[in-house]
Amino acid sequence: MYRPRTRRRRWLAGLTAGALAVTGLGGVDASAAQASPHGGKDPRLMRILRSMSLEDKAAQLFVLQIFGKSATTADPAAVAANRKLYGVDNAAQVIARYHPGGIIYYGDNVADPHQIAAFSNGIQRAAAATPLRIPATIATDQEGGIVARVLPPATQSPGSMALAAGRRTGDARALAGITGRELRAIGINQDYAPDADVNVNPANPVIGVRSFGSDPGLVSDMVTAQIGGYRSAGVTATVKHFPGHGDTTTDSHTGVPHIDHTRAEWERLDLPPFRAAIAHGVDSIMTAHIVVPSLDPSGDPATLSRPILTGILRGQLHYRGVVVTDALDMQGVRDKYGDENIPVLALKAGADVLLKPPADAQGNGVFPRQLAAVVSAVKSGDLTEKRLDESVYRILELKNRRGLFRDPYADESKIDNVVGTPAHLATAQRAADRTTTLIKNGAGILPLQAGARNVLVTGWGVSTTATLGTEIARRGATTTIRQTGISPGQAQIDEAVAAAKNQDLVVAVTNRAWDIKEEPTHNGPGQMNLVKALAATGKPVVVIAVRDPYDIAWFPEATTYVATYSYTAEALRSAAKTLFGELNPRGRLPVTIPVRDQPGTALYPFGHGLGY
Repeated sequence: MYRPRTRRRRWLAGLTAGALAVTGLGGVDASAAQASPHGGKDPRLMRILRSMSLEDKAAQLFVLQIFGKSATTADPAAVAANRKLYGVDNAAQVIARYHPGGIIYYGDNVADPHQIAAFSNGIQRAAAATPLRIPATIATDQEGGIVARVLPPATQSPGSMALAAGRRTGDARALAGITGRELRAIGINQDYAPDADVNVNPANPVIGVRSFGSDPGLVSDMVTAQIGGYRSAGVTATVKHFPGHGDTTTDSHTGVPHIDHTRAEWERLDLPPFRAAIAHGVDSIMTAHIVVPSLDPSGDPATLSRPILTGILRGQLHYRGVVVTDALDMQGVRDKYGDENIPVLALKAGADVLLKPPADAQGNGVFPRQLAAVVSAVKSGDLTEKRLDESVYRILELKNRRGLFRDPYADESKIDNVVGTPAHLATAQRAADRTTTLIKNGAGILPLQAGARNVLVTGWGVSTTATLGTEIARRGATTTIRQTGISPGQAQIDEAVAAAKNQDLVVAVTNRAWDIKEEPTHNGPGQMNLVKALAATGKPVVVIAVRDPYDIAWFPEATTYVATYSYTAEALRSAAKTLFGELNPRGRLPVTIPVRDQPGTALYPFGHGLGY
């Protein structure tokens, strides 16, 4: 059994006995800072910085993806993937060879809280075994709702747009605090959340419900509330994606989005949440791989734009925290320059942390070459070591502020007392209950009376339709499940229509039904056609949109429409309670739903929401 006090003593003993002879890296001591000859910088951190080689400094800038579920994994598939990327078997060997600044967890890295905590502690033990003994940043994307790497039994937040529909900043703060405490309990010390984008484009393929909405004031209030929640839990919050990814029809994972806002529009729409986050002392800001000509006419994405990162973010907004790039394997940052040039360009622009280096066309990792490119740039004078030192100091200072030099480990004996506790789960459910939005009830179908009836539950999501079916059956109905997937074909639609004929009620689940393009990476018109066909049967149909609320514009003949903004278990339970009148729906749209193909005409305005 891991014992935190023993581990902490070993960590500190290593710092005092090691080559650095650095002691007492706790919170920054004000008197020491005032007496510092380093311009107010912590002299203890400066001693670490001075002891680092150029290669160590460059490596500290990178946060890497690792395959496997433990720091010393011998799983053949994980070992093979890591060898392709880094030439070694696992996280411990990556840290021993390269000394990176951090590791990011994805879904393939996580199974359950105890496994994650053991993985995190293995990473920190590997970091403690390096000559510099600098603890690792361990990060993930745990936004809540549709973006969550750590799944149940961990508490699941309803997600940004859902929380905004509830309009309660207290819920936003509380859920961020719970998420942060549970992440820290399993060794994760940085969350790439909350999302500060203002989603003014209903056709946005990459943000959507990850945003708190289309109103800059509402988004600002929710973002700052969540920053406070994460801070209270000792986890670094990271607002994203600067300078604002809310008005695009291109996914930066696969292309290069262009934002055509004028400078005045950007200041009015996109800037306020970031300005508010900076005013609330946010520790980290993530860049966007987007081109904004009004801010930088060069055509460079913001991640590589000195006018945006240094001129605006550092200069005009006076941001002094850590700037982390969005993942460097995304196409939005790879199109214009070669992979090996990207880190140097990002550093010149003003970034500090270089996230998730890519693989090349043959699947071989580019990180070793990117690391060498940063070192070569300094040696050649293309990049100054002083510029590198600025970023490394910010990273070290943030690790110090998070207490990682004092004790970077998760206490594995206390996980069950923190993660997914009844109190946390109840808070998440209460918050979700305040978010469900009844947008249309034209036929007066809702609320339903509990009792015997035949109900077809169809549409998107194996677990989603099954969960809704179970919840409806608990209220006396006999349910039939016909899951039709994200892009149902005509045969599946015909089967669902046939199944509806013997039903008293149909519940149809949609997930971005508005995305009707028949192209790769798009959903196609199947979900729209399914709802239209079900409505044409004459049976009562309740449509539940479990992601973007905009779907109703593509099938206005649907008489009853509910938005949950996510498909967590809590959101689906809230939807069922709303259907049966156990909840009086209180959610209000945090966006405007426009008429299809008429973006300037509101079908349902911001703030719309019905009750019983």
